[in-house]
Amino acid sequence: MVHYKTISEYFQAWQMPGPEHPLISVMQLDISRVMRSGETLSSFCDFYAIAIKRVTGAENLQLKYGQQPYDFNEGMMSFVAPGQVTSLTVEKDIEVRQSGWYLIFHPDFIWNTPLANSIKRYEFWDYAVNESLFLSEKEEEIIINIVENIHRETHANIDKFSKQIIISQIESLLNYAERFYNRQFVTREKSNHQILDRLQKVLTGYLDSDEPRKKGLPMVGDIAARLNITPKYLSSLLRMHTGQNTQHYIHEKLIERAKERISTSDLSMSEIAYELGFEQLQSFSRLFKAKTHLSPLAFRQSFKN
Repeated sequence: MVHYKTISEYFQAWQMPGPEHPLISVMQLDISRVMRSGETLSSFCDFYAIAIKRVTGAENLQLKYGQQPYDFNEGMMSFVAPGQVTSLTVEKDIEVRQSGWYLIFHPDFIWNTPLANSIKRYEFWDYAVNESLFLSEKEEEIIINIVENIHRETHANIDKFSKQIIISQIESLLNYAERFYNRQFVTREKSNHQILDRLQKVLTGYLDSDEPRKKGLPMVGDIAARLNITPKYLSSLLRMHTGQNTQHYIHEKLIERAKERISTSDLSMSEIAYELGFEQLQSFSRLFKAKTHLSPLAFRQSFKN
């Protein structure tokens, strides 16, 4: 595991001349490297890194952000926040060519600016470890133009306007990336619906098992982990396709199961609540009434009228 503490160390690893600025830099790459079977490279850094790159000859590479490997190779844009781990495993001897741009900036560069407070709201810093952004030619042109503007500013004479101009360009890049990720949720509909299908199966399997009695209500983090995606990614996907976040979606499924048990069994409300993973009957009754506008008992009684 390689830990890059400074941008200068990162440049040295790529055998590039030192950066123009110790806290922000743009690096353009066009390199080839022979990689050997079984080689594994893992790293993390103390700064933000945004890459717009293409990799050719990579059919025998397994590239991962977190748990999920990349599934595309064109116009690939990725986002790595401080502390995130990337890993590369070589399955067969191969010569790999990598070309593109890296925008690298340290948290200290944006310290005490509005971007320092807002940068975490961009969810792709979290779920980009599982799914990179795939750009069309027009989208890639927009992003590269912004990166080139930043590159020019970092190589120009620094004045009192330089930092704010660069930060505004970074914000523009992040906003475009957020727009393109939103588009990706729509255009990759098949892949996303496969995740939703798996979510349905995971929740059904959980409720059909003894796990609710042993572990309690299904938790967002546990469900996302079973799908090998992050909680934020799962919530973004659900909001796009159902208008609900993950917690609301789980509650809907719990109430569906509760209605089924109330209407088709003679179990008491306490037994049904326990069966679903609720620790207290009051919590179950409160959620049921919030979703149906009826108490569980009133719902059962409606079937007898």
